[in-house]
Amino acid sequence: MSNLENANLENLYEAVLKLKSKEDCRKFFEDICTIKEVLDLSQRLEVASLLSAGKNYQEVVKLTGASTATISRVSRCINYGAGGYKIVLDESKENING
Repeated sequence: MSNLENANLENLYEAVLKLKSKEDCRKFFEDICTIKEVLDLSQRLEVASLLSAGKNYQEVVKLTGASTATISRVSRCINYGAGGYKIVLDESKENING
């Protein structure tokens, strides 16, 4: 990856960290992504949530409409990835539990 690509990624991460509300997030992602991209991202997060809750692939397909390829990729990320899904899902559980 070139230094420019690294700088662009760092700028993206900094931009996301500046968002202060759901409405800010909605506006930013609506501007930066296509509707399909945003829907795909939200579907992957839902798949991760369901897999983390112990649902099997067929249950996840039925509940989300995601392809088994997407489910497999998300599962791989949960089990062997950088831990991003775990951070977000753990934070969500904390907010729900109190």
